[in-house]
Amino acid sequence: MRICVLSSCSSGNCTLIESGESRILLDAGLPWSRTSARLQSIGVDPLSIDAVVISHEHSDHVAGVGPVARKLRCPVYVNAKTLACAATRFQKIDGNQIKLIESGKPFDIEDLQITPFPVPHDAANPFGFVIKANGTKVGIATDLGYATKVVKHALAGCDALVLETNHDRRMLLDGPYPWSLKQRIASRHGHLSNEQSADLLSELIHDDLAAVFLCHLSEENNTKELALEAAIEVLDEAERRDITLEMTYRECPSAVVAID
Repeated sequence: MRICVLSSCSSGNCTLIESGESRILLDAGLPWSRTSARLQSIGVDPLSIDAVVISHEHSDHVAGVGPVARKLRCPVYVNAKTLACAATRFQKIDGNQIKLIESGKPFDIEDLQITPFPVPHDAANPFGFVIKANGTKVGIATDLGYATKVVKHALAGCDALVLETNHDRRMLLDGPYPWSLKQRIASRHGHLSNEQSADLLSELIHDDLAAVFLCHLSEENNTKELALEAAIEVLDEAERRDITLEMTYRECPSAVVAID
């Protein structure tokens, strides 16, 4: 499989997952014009996308789903509660394109097998995903307040991980946000801090883990340097500096990483 995070931030999220037979977008938080441009910038024909998979209804994950789905005329996989909460985003999509999914029930898109799992986040029914193809397993968990046993079980044994590193705790506490928003972000239904993400990574490292993407960095409450420092410390302790560590961005796609 190949993975590229086209955008990851509080204003727009979208990730490309590509296998030998299929290409999907995980979330559609960007306008079609930016989605198309970013795909072209990494050598991917935008019209070759086979499906869109939605994690939850927050605007930074679904703002572009209508235009993207109409342009691609492809299936959009989403759970019923998320669909209901984001109804206005989906209302101009042909109903035949909408495919309902459920937690714990795998579904296939060509050679990709995708299994949604629940994550603790302040949304109606938010999902993380495990994606498998040709013996390779990728785990994605980018909006969650803490790593539950279910999350850890789902992500165990992955060849690549796409993990949230949203905020530095000190920057969040000392930053400009109102106290209510700080509490929400730091809550068990908010977002992972660098430290929480590093703790999760330390539990998930195994001999075949090849790549880790650091995602959903807050522009106000984190820095790339702090997120990398926390992750690198874990890799150093595990003596696994051979693992590819990829930072993701708001303004441009990440590197494209191939996982065998």
